[in-house]
Amino acid sequence: MEGVSSLDEPLKKLLGGATAKVMAEHLDLHTVGDLLHHYPRRYEERGKLTALTDLPLDEHVTVVAQVADARILTFNNGRGKRLEVTLTDGSGRLQLVFFGHGVHKPHKELLPGRQAMFAGKVSVFNRKMQLAHPTYQLLDASDASDADEASEAVDAFAGRLLPIYPACKQLDSWRIAKAVDAVLPSARDAVDPLPASLREGRGFTPLPEALLKVHRPQTRADIEDAKARLKWDEAFVLQVALARRRYADTQLPAAARRRVADGLLDAFDAKLPFTLTEGQEKVSKEIFDDLATEHPMHRLLQGEVGSGKTMVALRAMLAVVDAGGQAAMLAPTEVLAQQHHRSITEMMGELAEGGMLGGSDRGTKVVLLTGSMGAAARRQALLDLVTGEAGIVIGTHALIEDKVRFHDLGLVVVDEQHRFGVEQRDALRSKGKQPPHLLVMTATPIPRTVAMTVFGDLETSVLDQLPAGRSPIASHVVPAKDKPHFLARAWERVAEEVENGHQAYVVCPRIGDDAEEAEGRGGKKAKAKKAAPEEDGEKRPPLAVLEIADQLRGGALSGLSVEVLHGRMHPDEKDDVMRRFAAGDVDVLVATTVIEVGVNVPNATAMVIMDADRFGVSQLHQLRGRVGRGSAPGLCLLVSEAHEASPARARLSAVAATLDGFELSRIDLEQRREGDVLGQAQSGVRSSLRMLTVIDDEEVIAAAREEAVAIVAADPELERLPELRTVLAALLDKEREEYLDKG
Repeated sequence: MEGVSSLDEPLKKLLGGATAKVMAEHLDLHTVGDLLHHYPRRYEERGKLTALTDLPLDEHVTVVAQVADARILTFNNGRGKRLEVTLTDGSGRLQLVFFGHGVHKPHKELLPGRQAMFAGKVSVFNRKMQLAHPTYQLLDASDASDADEASEAVDAFAGRLLPIYPACKQLDSWRIAKAVDAVLPSARDAVDPLPASLREGRGFTPLPEALLKVHRPQTRADIEDAKARLKWDEAFVLQVALARRRYADTQLPAAARRRVADGLLDAFDAKLPFTLTEGQEKVSKEIFDDLATEHPMHRLLQGEVGSGKTMVALRAMLAVVDAGGQAAMLAPTEVLAQQHHRSITEMMGELAEGGMLGGSDRGTKVVLLTGSMGAAARRQALLDLVTGEAGIVIGTHALIEDKVRFHDLGLVVVDEQHRFGVEQRDALRSKGKQPPHLLVMTATPIPRTVAMTVFGDLETSVLDQLPAGRSPIASHVVPAKDKPHFLARAWERVAEEVENGHQAYVVCPRIGDDAEEAEGRGGKKAKAKKAAPEEDGEKRPPLAVLEIADQLRGGALSGLSVEVLHGRMHPDEKDDVMRRFAAGDVDVLVATTVIEVGVNVPNATAMVIMDADRFGVSQLHQLRGRVGRGSAPGLCLLVSEAHEASPARARLSAVAATLDGFELSRIDLEQRREGDVLGQAQSGVRSSLRMLTVIDDEEVIAAAREEAVAIVAADPELERLPELRTVLAALLDKEREEYLDKG
């Protein structure tokens, strides 16, 4: 298969070592195929200038614009020089600044009326958007320092459509365009994954032609033609991968766990002090139906923050215990495992004390298993699992260790699925006599989860009703830099909540008191670097739990009981703080995101999130869900020093404006550009979705899924479609396959 090897050719062979190194390190492009699939972000037309009015702050951009004016200013008693250039596009203006010796060349070249491409990072100085020291390429030949390069640029620009590529500081869009020119002949060797009948039936352009059209279009119609084909490929290859995963799951055997009357579940339901919501009843029925089948359930339970997912999961676990099996709940942190264990044993009461004095004769043991448990408690927990004495175990990764043995594992519940990999799930799966049923819970419709609700490699249940008794949460942005008195008022509000008998959380992005951590996040290194005159100060390190707690104890919240909670504390210490906070002995808990999921203290009514712009939309929504869990209304204050016009502030305003997690997940998804539905968003590896957007292209995805399901049903191993199998193997390298299988 020579064609494949041509696209697998390392870039350094064609482009030279230096360019290839930058592409590998900063754009994650390694082969000819990678570069061919690095599509232009947009196209500029000759005479049509870029809109300068809505450039994203803190992002690297490429603009095509005209020089309106240029002037040299001096400072430091004439010792320093600054060149200020104003660009225009007819509707907006943008300032460029050059300093020191860097002013001479642009001063000669960037004359009023000149048109050029500029690339740089958008920042704000004196309340104005600017590019500091941008690179640029003139789009007319006179006075250019490199006549050949200028001539090429003019030719490209005169060719009507100028591709603008996703670029980086080290490599401008126009240099990427030149590199693409060098590898474009290899496009003819691209392996076409679509079966010929499908391609012809849907009237798609052949893949080599689509690649040529997307990189070097002659007309807008070429671009649309190429996009339609390339979007379909991405959707279709993903759908085939997901369809094969679903097919493989249906081939596995599992023990049916049918619901038993008058057992543990009925006894539990009878003692509930409230009625389940319609949503909980409906989702429970879907789960019970799945558990009764002889192949493993593979279900995702998505729920709004506080919609009662844990209750649904617990009822599923009790049904499995009634049917003679055991259930394991896997939590991502010890704090969360302990919290689940505490709330489940409290909800079950004597039913969680099976075989113990005072326990119910219909009950079972509910054990906790974490890495930091004492040897004696751990030995007892392991014994209870292997004998079947414990019907339910709640734990962390410690559940996966070799020495953990089950009597008969029937159900695995995974909380917050994006924290676990395929090895962990398979390790738990292998502990059953047959593969156990799987229920995955998530409160954050994060990009991958939203995508999976569209792509659906899991059966999905959604809880979108809040249980009765939940209170509304008011959210506000606190602009700490512009209006410091707003922050002072925030602390007054916290004190008022405590005075009224309630409690509060304060969340910080960092733990603090750690030189290495500070350095890694811009501490020592940042101090060592002298700020350039045009910079509005170096970005400070994120605020830290230990520092903020000290400040509050000695200042705004002096006299209140302020405690800290973070991941580096000893587990017993963490558990002690959480117990005291839950009991009402602690007024204010200053914590990292360890409180993000599962923590349930109905008396906590206020939350202040420091440096809120450093968190994602879904994470902020998840954190906010820790308040308003009782009868008193909740308050969430999002403290930020981000500029009013920045995307970060827009994100915070969106969170403040709605309590609808599914709406916020769409906003999150749009802002993150989906990351990678196969999961590389988390690890930072290049996205496999370059053309497809899961919000806008639902129809493409639905059609691709239909085709994929039919193809996999007819030929599960794709023996009759070797090209599709080749492309699939390239896409699903080990890391991506693991991510896909995390569900």
